[in-house]
Amino acid sequence: MSSEETIETHSETETIVAAQNFAKTLSGGEVICLYGTLGMGKSVFARSIIRTLSGDSDLDVPSPTFTLVQIYDEQNAPAPIWHFDLYRLEDTEEIYETGWEDALGEAILIIEWPERLGSLKPSHSIDVHITANGKTAQRTIQIKRPA
Repeated sequence: MSSEETIETHSETETIVAAQNFAKTLSGGEVICLYGTLGMGKSVFARSIIRTLSGDSDLDVPSPTFTLVQIYDEQNAPAPIWHFDLYRLEDTEEIYETGWEDALGEAILIIEWPERLGSLKPSHSIDVHITANGKTAQRTIQIKRPA
């Protein structure tokens, strides 16, 4: 049976704290799929996870929008971290050019725009849906963990 959690945040700072708390539950081998429209805070959430896992709150975490993937092999992290941004992925098969098969396994994968994976999306992923509550910085973060 899967588990679900809903978190309401009222600012970007609260969203960062929610991601920090989420990151503390990760140990390696997880696939985190971040869903949400443009501007929902997927990159903010991903950046916070990476900085928390690395133990470096000032770590430079650029968005991999153009490179599709950034890899972090930080000494303090429980496993290598692969941060994918698939917004510009045009064909699902292109994912193999990023080292996709190497990433699956012990690494922690953070995937923005996972819907672009189609049938390649791992079935054991932790799905994180971020949605807006009106026109403010309030967000609803729904986390669904597999059984």
